[in-house]
This record gives sequence, C-alpha cells and structure tokens, in this order.
Amino acid sequence: MHFTRRSLVATFIATTVAFPAFAAKPAVFSRNGAAINGYDPVAYFTKSSPQKGSLDHSLNWQGAVWLFQSAENKALFEATPEKYAPQYGGYCAYAVSKGATAKTEPDAWAIRDGKLYLNYNTEVRSLWKLDVPGNISKANANWPAVLDR
Repeated sequence: MHFTRRSLVATFIATTVAFPAFAAKPAVFSRNGAAINGYDPVAYFTKSSPQKGSLDHSLNWQGAVWLFQSAENKALFEATPEKYAPQYGGYCAYAVSKGATAKTEPDAWAIRDGKLYLNYNTEVRSLWKLDVPGNISKANANWPAVLDR
C-alpha cells in the first residue's frame, strides 16, 4: 500500500474527527462542587475521623474547593497542602492501583506513612489493605495517567 502526503493528512483528519479526544478527569475528586465530598482533609489527621467541612472555612487549591471545620485546619492545610491532601487527588486508591479512577466515601480511609488514602467504600478499603505497599506502588505508577483514561 502506498501512502501519499495527501492520503496521510486525510487519514489524520478523518480519525481525529471520528475519534475526538475526551477531556481528562479533574486532578481532584469532587462532589457537589467540593473536594473529597466536602470533608476536611486535616481532620483525618487531627481527629482521626472524617469530619464535614464548612463553606465558612474554604479555599481553592488545585482547581477544587476544599472545606475545613475550622480556621485552624484551613491554616494548616494552606501552609502545607501536600501533607494533608489525600493521595491521588482523593480518588479511590485501590482503583488507581488498578489503572482506573473511582469516587470515594469519607469513612473508607486510611493513613499510611503520614499520607491519607481514600477508597470507594469500606469493602474496597479491605481489599486495598490486603497489600498496601504493593497497591501504593501500583497506584504511584498509574498516577496521574489514570486521569486521561
């Protein structure tokens, strides 16, 4: 088969039109306009439980609105957001380890080596916990490319 410059350009245009690119998923999982379901990421560390944040203590970071329980938690996050923000933008850590993204629920969480991980639900968190180091390694290899899938 012989390709001319004209046929290559025509093929490129046809495939570009026939298969449009899809927009990547946002870097941070959000629901109803708030990152990580509107829960305070700092509270996972300071209160060892998910705590709903408030619009009274909010800020924009990485293209998402983050809510906090208090001005103190907001200040802690603002000073070092990477310390408190969940890994993989708050998407399900197990899903990311499998090369996908999924929503998360606030009660399906774990802190490992000073980092917050969220999961789809507590059953999926149980699967994730079967091999935390392996799942983290796989998820790290897949992140952030999974946002483009």
